[in-house]
Amino acid sequence: MTILDLDLAGNPADHRIVVAMSGGVDSSVTAALLVERGFEVVGLTLQLYDHGAAIGRKGACCAGQDIGDARRVADWLGIAHYVLDYESRFRKEVIEDFADSYRRGETPIPCIRCNQRIKFRDLLGTACDLGASALATGHYVRRTMGPDGPELHRAADPARDQSYFLFTTTRAELDFLRFPLGGFAKGEIRALARHFGLAVAEKPDSQDICFVPRGSYVRLVKELRPEAGEPGDIVNIVGHVLGRHRGIAHFTVGQRRGLEIAAADPLYVLRIDPERRRVVVGPRAALAETRLSLGEVNWLGPPAEVGMAVTAKLRSTQLAVPATFFNGATNGDAELVLDAPTDAVAPGQAAVLYDGERVLGGGWIRRRAAHRGLTLDRPSPICERLAAG
Repeated sequence: MTILDLDLAGNPADHRIVVAMSGGVDSSVTAALLVERGFEVVGLTLQLYDHGAAIGRKGACCAGQDIGDARRVADWLGIAHYVLDYESRFRKEVIEDFADSYRRGETPIPCIRCNQRIKFRDLLGTACDLGASALATGHYVRRTMGPDGPELHRAADPARDQSYFLFTTTRAELDFLRFPLGGFAKGEIRALARHFGLAVAEKPDSQDICFVPRGSYVRLVKELRPEAGEPGDIVNIVGHVLGRHRGIAHFTVGQRRGLEIAAADPLYVLRIDPERRRVVVGPRAALAETRLSLGEVNWLGPPAEVGMAVTAKLRSTQLAVPATFFNGATNGDAELVLDAPTDAVAPGQAAVLYDGERVLGGGWIRRRAAHRGLTLDRPSPICERLAAG
């Protein structure tokens, strides 16, 4: 029997644990491990978007095929299983927010919003209503007990770590959540799925954003927020028009491909101006940032010191970099100062802060405000010459 430290005292049979079952191998193994340990397990699967459109799609969670897979696993394990219709709430809290972010010239992360607003709020509430002792998920992250209560830590397998996507987890939620897979490598989970005889043992991992067919997010954004698909100018850093674009929804900070502009040197998207429907481009060196403004900061660590040294992940696929965190006077605001300039800091992404393996918290990177009283419509001759090289 696999040993799991779930911080639940007494006889496992006296504890009911709700498992969020997406139909994938990770959540299925989570349920199987808890059944093996002797807990009373209840599986909950969320129907999050149009069931009919989802049937037959692969590589996305919570689609029609995945709901069926979750049900088959639950039947195999002999546990109760329920499907909850959260379609309208998911559309409002995640899909609409996703489109709004692109309209604001940001690059959103819908998986974090889904964890924050659906899975770790509404689903957790349902688990409480069912009399559960805990809600377990298949995320690769560790919950460990510290001197002041549970702490959120990176997964043991760095290649599978999902702590970046869970920075919005609150202390109260962390009390109730359990992450049984945090100490495993992915290969071990596949082996366990075969050991338990689960039909999803070889099922591919989710790749796309679940509600975006074939990764074509631009079409969805244009349908929901047509203004994000209105054409506009592509300009350089002093405001000279270099070309036209087909809508700001096509761009994100740091992007190089798809500009369709002939230039002697590579050009990158430096920022997006949604009010003017402008995409500002320039050399890669102009992407470098050292000071970031953060909003909606969620803090899980000890009280933040003034000028606290941290490491920060600015995108899920990037390595953490040294930085200094300054908690703002206004609740939820903060500033992050990087030790060295970093490229492609995109508004709408998250800055997740760590102390070693522990997640201290994080916040959403805000779009830089335009300088008041300044305009790019009439750049000075000196700036023109500098831009021309």
